Amino acid sequence: MRILVPLVAVVALSACGVESQDPVPVGVPSVVVLPSGVQDPAKVPEASTKVCNPKESLRPGPLAPGGAVARIKERGRLVLGIGSSAYLLSHRDPFSGEMRGFEAEIAREISAAIFDGDRNKIQFRALNAAERIPAVRGVDERGNQVEMVDMVMAAMTMTCERRELVAFSAEYYPAGQRILVNRGSGIQSKEDLGGKKVCASATSTNINTLAELRAKPTPVAAANTSDCLLLLQQGQIDAVSTGDVILAGLAAQDPATVIVGPPFTQEPTGIAMSRESPDLVRFVNGVLENMRTSGKWQQLQRDWLRDYIGDAAPPVPVYAAG
Repeated sequence: MRILVPLVAVVALSACGVESQDPVPVGVPSVVVLPSGVQDPAKVPEASTKVCNPKESLRPGPLAPGGAVARIKERGRLVLGIGSSAYLLSHRDPFSGEMRGFEAEIAREISAAIFDGDRNKIQFRALNAAERIPAVRGVDERGNQVEMVDMVMAAMTMTCERRELVAFSAEYYPAGQRILVNRGSGIQSKEDLGGKKVCASATSTNINTLAELRAKPTPVAAANTSDCLLLLQQGQIDAVSTGDVILAGLAAQDPATVIVGPPFTQEPTGIAMSRESPDLVRFVNGVLENMRTSGKWQQLQRDWLRDYIGDAAPPVPVYAAG
């Protein structure tokens, strides 16, 4: 989709003794405005050499008095960081003003567990990809204090590097990196990406994955994955590639696009919390466990994601010893 500027017509005026002339169209070229922060080509971060089990989390257990859960309850609301443009995961309904989506409903289950059944004691705070870990830690990479959240749920892939900065819940969705393209593009899988421009969030794990593909696409980075969709609509790139739970929201917003090919990575998603709040991690894992065993997780997957990425089973939690 391009932004079009109307043609301007210059018309000669009639004057005494001079015949009027046909209008002469003067074309104004289309103007394409790129989102802020686009890197084309992307700066590819160094590949990680760290080894761990990124899915491992703390086993649910009894709450210790005076911990993070008690502080949240005393405050009267859960402060939750969400993606700034995460359709189907956590987006604001334009008619009701309510937050809706797969992740928003998980947040309501957590709220209900903390506040004796009240599902709506949540302050949602939209964060772009670069703001999420600093918001959990309360400090950015320069050492500046930033406003904190209790947790971030924004389809974050759990990695060994991120685990050194934040604690993660057990996996709440078994995402995998896939590809979004315009219908009729001819791209069917990652093998068709040779020489193509493929966009992902600059701070995501997906940029490295794209750079390592045998087909050798050109990675393009954007501040948010929603910016990648705009670039695709403008014809500036050939594809978007990230976790399928995020691509589902993009495909739902633009029916001219389609998700193609099977997943070619595992992108285990977890809820990020402070490493200083183990009681909150255990509490959240208990809520996720209840959702899996009660069938609530499966219901939410059907309601929000199945139409775009198919059925999925709830992930089996991996708990650390002790």
